[in-house]
Amino acid sequence: MKYQFIKNYSGEFPVKKMAEVLQVSKSRYYSWLKNPSVKKTKDQYIEPKILRIFETNRESYGSPRISDALREEGIICGENRTARIMKNMGIKAGTKKKFVVTTDSNHDYPIAPNIVNRNFEVERPNEVWVSDITYICTHEGWLYLCVILDLFSRLIVGYSMSPNIDTPLISAALRMALVSRQPDDGLIFHSDRGSQYASHDFSDLLKNNGIIQSMSRKGNCWDNACAESFFSTLKKEEVYRRSYRTRKEARISIFEYITTFYNNTRKHSFLDYLSPVSFELKWFKKNA
Repeated sequence: MKYQFIKNYSGEFPVKKMAEVLQVSKSRYYSWLKNPSVKKTKDQYIEPKILRIFETNRESYGSPRISDALREEGIICGENRTARIMKNMGIKAGTKKKFVVTTDSNHDYPIAPNIVNRNFEVERPNEVWVSDITYICTHEGWLYLCVILDLFSRLIVGYSMSPNIDTPLISAALRMALVSRQPDDGLIFHSDRGSQYASHDFSDLLKNNGIIQSMSRKGNCWDNACAESFFSTLKKEEVYRRSYRTRKEARISIFEYITTFYNNTRKHSFLDYLSPVSFELKWFKKNA
């Protein structure tokens, strides 16, 4: 069929030119395209590609990210159409669960000023890091996770896990970040005002590395929203999908999520649907 031929090669040749060669009306071709049966055929072509992208990315992508991934493969499928096809296929990204507060701010340690003050947009890497602690449930008991996130790219630059929620937990995450990033003096480190972050040992570790400490207001999770958002994403896309028998299982799962998926692969809406690593590489090339 002539219309089908034009449709099959519309990505390679101009529709107008093919219509002239085949001696068919361009307007009638477009009317044919709008036919429900044609629409269904086009959807059937895209469905396996959507399913592959959805499954490859841990069933965490909604229609915006899948639409962008299709575009990278040369397939134009808008967010609304992608959402409609996903609905018809019965697939959707995992739902969020409530965040649980772990901050102990009842202590006598000094409190740093809130320098960041919800200004979460910075101009370059290693300008502001934010940090927080959450817990992961295993059959052996709690596993605590501390992460440090660079506000510029939302890259996880340091993390640590331990059965104990204490200063060594966050100190280990900071040391990892310092080794991997080697920031200049003047970096701002923002967290809540929990006893681990306010402790003399941790404050001294920051000062000895030329880092300026910033803390959220008491009981205000929005002051550290980016770190909170990462934990929400981690739990929705990884933790809540699994049942960890041991802390070792949880450690491996979280390690793989952060290093192979979140930092290197996962598209971030704040970063124009680039991964944190890709976003930084683009910035460094531009500013080389």
